[in-house]
Amino acid sequence: MNAVSTVSTKADAVAGRNIVELTGLSVAGTGVTGASERVLRTIRGTVIGLVPQDPMVGLNPTMRIGGQPAEAVRRSGVDKRLVSAEVVEALDRAGLDNPVLRARQYPNQLSGGMRQRVLIAIAIAAHPRLIVADEPTSALDVTVQRRIPDHLGRLVAESGTSLLIITHDLGVAADQADRVVVMRRGRVVERGAPASILRTPRDPYTRHLIEVAPALSSTGGLVPRFPEAPPAPELLRLEGITKDFRLPRTRGGERVFRALDEVSLSVRAGQTLGLLGESGSGKTTAPRIAMGLEKPTSGRIHLDGQDITSAGWSQLRPLRRRFQLVHQNPFSSLDPRFTVGESIAEPLLSFRVGDRASRAARVRELLDQVALPAAFRGRRPIELSGGQRQRVAIARALAIEPELVFLDEPVSALDVSVQDQILTLLLRLQQELGVAYFFISHDLAVVAQLAHEVAVLRAGRIVESAPAADVLTAPTQDHTRELLGAIPGQRFAAALAAAQGKDAR
Repeated sequence: MNAVSTVSTKADAVAGRNIVELTGLSVAGTGVTGASERVLRTIRGTVIGLVPQDPMVGLNPTMRIGGQPAEAVRRSGVDKRLVSAEVVEALDRAGLDNPVLRARQYPNQLSGGMRQRVLIAIAIAAHPRLIVADEPTSALDVTVQRRIPDHLGRLVAESGTSLLIITHDLGVAADQADRVVVMRRGRVVERGAPASILRTPRDPYTRHLIEVAPALSSTGGLVPRFPEAPPAPELLRLEGITKDFRLPRTRGGERVFRALDEVSLSVRAGQTLGLLGESGSGKTTAPRIAMGLEKPTSGRIHLDGQDITSAGWSQLRPLRRRFQLVHQNPFSSLDPRFTVGESIAEPLLSFRVGDRASRAARVRELLDQVALPAAFRGRRPIELSGGQRQRVAIARALAIEPELVFLDEPVSALDVSVQDQILTLLLRLQQELGVAYFFISHDLAVVAQLAHEVAVLRAGRIVESAPAADVLTAPTQDHTRELLGAIPGQRFAAALAAAQGKDAR
C-alpha cells in the first residue's frame, strides 16, 4: 500500500522551541519511548490533544455529544459546576452552530463534518500545549476548513500552543504551516518553508502533489471543466421538497429541525449535478429522499417523469435498478467479510441478474472498467488502500447498469493524488456509459472538475443554481462567494502569484 502524507508543523512561539522532538520521541522534555501508561496518562489531554481523522471511530455512539468533551474538561481540573459552560464554549470554538442544542444530541444525529468538529472540541477542551491534528479538515466544508485551522493558528500565536497537522491537502499546509515536511512511503522527500517548497519543489513527488491540487495549480482560481451544460432530458427532479426532523424533547416542548426547505433540483441524463453545501446544510438528506430512504414532509419526487413520492417498498424495489449510491467512506460501505468479487456481485445477486458464470464475467468486466486487476476479486477490503476500496464501491454501484449514481462525498477521505485518479475514472465512466451523477460535496475544487450544473445549499435552502461555469466563476450570492474564497490554498496561491508578478517586473 502506498501511504501518502503531507505533514506540516508549527513551532512553539512562546518557548522558542519545539514541543515534540521526533528524534527520540520526547514530549515537553519527557521521553515517551517505552514510557509507562502512568506517565503517558499525565501527557494525554493536558499536554497533547489529539484530533483523529475518523469521527465515527473517535466518538462514543452511546454518549451525548456534550459528555464527550466533558471528560477532557474534568481532567483539566475545572470546577464541576463550570464543566457544562466549558463544554459549550469548546463546541462553539470548534465551529458548531447552536452548541447548546448539539450538546444534547448523539453522534448519529450529526453530519460527518459536525462530528469532526466535536473531535476538535474534545482536543481543545483542556487547553493542551500541543495539538496533533490527523487530517482534521478532510470531512469539513471549506468555510470550516478555513475557520478551524485559523482558530488553531490563533492559539499558536496567542497562547504558545504548538500544532502538528498531518494532511494530504497541500492547500491546508500552505495556508497554515510555518514548516512543511513531505513524506512518501515512510520517508521524508522534502522539507522547508511553504513558499520554497511550493514555488521551487525539488522532488518529483512534491511537484505531482502540487499539480493535482486545484487551488495551488491554478493560482487559486477554479477552472470548471464544462463551460456549458448542453441540453439533455431530465432524469430526476425534486420539486419543493421540505423535510422536518424532530429533536430531543426540551423544557419548552418538542422542537423540529428543518433540514430541507422548499428545495427544487433536477439531474439530467448523462450529466452531473453538483450539490454544494456546508456540513449540516441538508445536502445528504436530499439524495436520501430522492432514493426513498427518507420520506419528505412535503414536495414531490419524479424519476424520469414518474411520481415516486409515495411509492412503497414493492414499487421502489424495481426502480432501484435505475439508481445506485457510492458512500463517503468506502471502508464502512463494504462488508469486511466479503471478497471484492462478492461485494461487486452483490447487486447482481440481489436483483437475480444472470447465472454464476455471467456474474463472474461481469465482475471481471467491472474490475477492468475501474482499473483494478482481475486478481483483486479474491481480496478483502482490509487488504486494499482507500482509493482501491472506493474503486470497488464504484464498480459495485455500476454492476446493474444504473442510469443515475448518487455520489456522497466520494473523494473527501482520499489524498489529492488518489482524488485525481477517482475523478478521472468517474469522468471516463460517464463518457463511456452515459451515466448521470448526483454529486454531493463540500469541496468546490472537486465539483469544478466534474459538474455540468451546480446548486448551492445553505441551511436547507437553495441559494444559487446554474451551470457550473456561471456559479464557480461569476457567483451572484454572497454565500457562494464565501465558499469560493475559503478554498484551502487560495490565499497562499494568490500571494505566491503576486510575488512572482513582482519578481517578473
